[in-house]
Amino acid sequence: MSTHEQTPAGRPGPPARSGGAAAIGWALTIGLNVVAPILTYDILTEDHGWSEFGALLVSGVWPVLDSAVMVAWRRKVDEFAVVSLVFLVITAVVSLVGAHTARALLIKDSGVTGLFGLLCLATLLAPRPLMFYFGRKFATDGTPESAAWWNGLWQFDGFRSTMRTITLVWGVGYLAEALVRIVLAYALSTSVMVVLSPVLIYATLGALALWTAWFSRRRAAEGARRQAAAETAAAA
Repeated sequence: MSTHEQTPAGRPGPPARSGGAAAIGWALTIGLNVVAPILTYDILTEDHGWSEFGALLVSGVWPVLDSAVMVAWRRKVDEFAVVSLVFLVITAVVSLVGAHTARALLIKDSGVTGLFGLLCLATLLAPRPLMFYFGRKFATDGTPESAAWWNGLWQFDGFRSTMRTITLVWGVGYLAEALVRIVLAYALSTSVMVVLSPVLIYATLGALALWTAWFSRRRAAEGARRQAAAETAAAA
């Protein structure tokens, strides 16, 4: 028996998801991208006398490990993983050029998130915008069935419009976040920014995720109303 159901807007509903798998994925993401880098920086600078620049550079290994774990877990490299790895390479390259100071590294990190915002805007010209692939990453559990369901939604005009609008907002949001962090990198001490920088990144991510959930629900409700109106008109 199929796990798909028809939604009020006539779209197939998502297949059943594994809640445990999703929880493990989020725990790994937060642990390896927020908690581990902060602890690594504190331990290296306070207990082992490392320079701020060296500690920041080593702390950046954890996000690389996060991507490697996810690729090994899913046993495939999807578009989301490719984008993540590309930006990790960019981060590593820009970290090794220019001024080797902790403040310079923090500013370069802001440049990376700014580049992510620009990438979002650039993909609006592509056949499918970047948030389509990010949506597939987080709205499904990675199984072939759930991925096929997400890919199939592209045939609907409302879904395509929603993905492009979300991509536009994320692009503008991350460009603004990068500018704010650059300003704060000059205004605050490095020790404060080491803690504040990932908080800003994930606060921006959280705000955009909440807006995305609200906007998606609103668009789905609008689609359901249009479908109901069309069915009523057809019946009349």
